[in-house]
Amino acid sequence: MALSEIVKMLRSSRFFQHKHDIADVLGYMNKVMPVSVDDNVLIGDDCAAIPDADGYLLFAIEGLVGEFVREMPWFAGYCGVMVNISDIYAMGGRPIAVVNALWSEGAINAEKIVEGMAKASKVYGVPIVGGHSNVRSNQGQLAVAIIGKAKKLLSSFNARPGDKLLMAIDMRGKFEGDYPYWNASSKASSERLRGDLELLPEIAEEGLCAAAKDISMAGLIGTSIMLMECSKVGANINLDQVPIPPVVPMLRWLSAFPSFGFILSVKPEQADAVIAKFKDRFIACQEIGVINDSNKVTLEYQGKTETVWDLNTSNFILPSAQEN
Repeated sequence: MALSEIVKMLRSSRFFQHKHDIADVLGYMNKVMPVSVDDNVLIGDDCAAIPDADGYLLFAIEGLVGEFVREMPWFAGYCGVMVNISDIYAMGGRPIAVVNALWSEGAINAEKIVEGMAKASKVYGVPIVGGHSNVRSNQGQLAVAIIGKAKKLLSSFNARPGDKLLMAIDMRGKFEGDYPYWNASSKASSERLRGDLELLPEIAEEGLCAAAKDISMAGLIGTSIMLMECSKVGANINLDQVPIPPVVPMLRWLSAFPSFGFILSVKPEQADAVIAKFKDRFIACQEIGVINDSNKVTLEYQGKTETVWDLNTSNFILPSAQEN
């Protein structure tokens, strides 16, 4: 597929549009209440980070797409816990506990969702400590929230021009049917999953990196745009350098929502050490681009270059300047 077609498909994808909708919601919030509890709390990270004693309390919540819950209830339950855990680690933290809100058409239809949540809770070692349920709903729905703690943050607001953009992803998985979910988790051992995720707070605490995000439903490129927008920078991403499993089409991989996938903005002199830590655990990690001061995200592929998003002219997830 030509680069121009990839850019066109990404911009029009439902996953880009879902993320872009966040800007409208934050704009509404700005009109009625501050979006931060104080000057130290920034909206746009994977978690809310609240300064607390010698570190930060981390809070996050994820809602699952209705059709996903309906068609893949066990995996939806599993993912509801897993993606929240990923959000905590993406900010250099460690999870403490999760709660959930579950709606279903009868108790029997909640069973597989609960089984999936319980499995993820067990393998990742993060307890489910409460929540809300309603089994008299006219449709299944799931949201999961989490709390964690970080000593040092990996923040979406700390990418700087000159940093290298790294992608770290576990390619020992497969797509779940026709969905974009790249599952390298549900068949893996608990020891492997926990050890792999522990790399993120380790990197933060050793001062090897200050900016990261987990790759979300917006995929690699959408997540990169979110990171650049929060940090008020730009990036040039070389798709030819993206680690990709054999026979997986480029566009599908760029739209993938991986069970273990992160982007990191790392100073050049620290990049080799970060890459080595991931590779020591058999996780693909390599430089895919460079951070710059353009406020644009451009893609290179097979000798061509195109701008996929110009943050100078169009916000992505944050409210526009006139709404702040």
